[in-house]
Amino acid sequence: MKSIFPAHKKIRFGIIGCGRISKIHTAVLNQLPGAEICAVCDIVEERAKAYAEELKCFCYTDYHDLLKSKEIDVVNICTPTHMHVTMAVDAALAGKHVVTEKPMATTLADADKMIETCKRNGVKLFVVKQNRYNPPIVKLKEAISEGRFGKIFFGKTSVYWQRDQKYYNEHEWFRTRDMGGGVLINQASHNIDMLCWLLGPVESVYAKIQTFTHSIETEDFGLGIIKFKNGALGVIEATTCVYPKNIEGSITIFGENGSVKVGGIQMNHMQLWEFKDFRNEDEIYSRCATLPPNVYGYGHIKFFEDVLRVIKGSGIAYVDGNEGKPSLELILAMYKSAETGKEIVMSEFLRL
Repeated sequence: MKSIFPAHKKIRFGIIGCGRISKIHTAVLNQLPGAEICAVCDIVEERAKAYAEELKCFCYTDYHDLLKSKEIDVVNICTPTHMHVTMAVDAALAGKHVVTEKPMATTLADADKMIETCKRNGVKLFVVKQNRYNPPIVKLKEAISEGRFGKIFFGKTSVYWQRDQKYYNEHEWFRTRDMGGGVLINQASHNIDMLCWLLGPVESVYAKIQTFTHSIETEDFGLGIIKFKNGALGVIEATTCVYPKNIEGSITIFGENGSVKVGGIQMNHMQLWEFKDFRNEDEIYSRCATLPPNVYGYGHIKFFEDVLRVIKGSGIAYVDGNEGKPSLELILAMYKSAETGKEIVMSEFLRL
């Protein structure tokens, strides 16, 4: 679709959902000269009004009213996961571009509906995967693309985080499987996306899930063993049970000619960078790190710069609906494996 936005025109955003993640969106958009926040929406009127007053924009309590505004070009969906599909479809039908938080949906049918509706209505769909823009991750992706690892044989992602019972009691969806609660689909979504993005399509997965330390319907611990189509093996381990605080969000890649681990609070600190073909810049890369104040990191700035670039007609999105879907496929296959006690072959699972 050809852009109708002149270079000097600001892209106008409407935010649906005024919870904690919306604060990250608005803080970043306020830093970008090409963006403008026009409206916010939340079913809690007091929260919507207070946020609108802070941002000096319009407020709504019904997102359908926000979608009627001709002033809004892009809708940011910052609501519980099970609400994404309905809001994204309605936004696309209203002619709005869509930015949706991770994971994009709770089912593959809903994800497909979002992708297809946006495509049919000529609007863009972006899925927030901000950790792909972390500087150490960018260097890791470059090393893989350049073949510096040689044959990659193993990849692992770990989420060792802490969430107390008070956290789960805060919102029903945090503790309910069908709403998008659970450590795999919620907390580990970015990490699983990273493993899929770096090592490619998955051939099969075997998984176990457990609820150890919380009174919740869904899991607080998940473990998966993966076989990738390129022959590499992988491990996913994720929990919200660690004591007393978040310890690590990491990804590790081993190949015949190189070993890399990006750790820190959420894949933001290069902890291991070793290659057989040493280069002068490797010493610098080995110290590559950012120090974010929380697990959200700093990648949202680059992500939203990409959103602005694409909407103004420059190239394709780095993380669109099709890019957001593989991690959801793997997460749902892990749940299926845990339910059945069997290894799940992805080609068969995706035919169901």
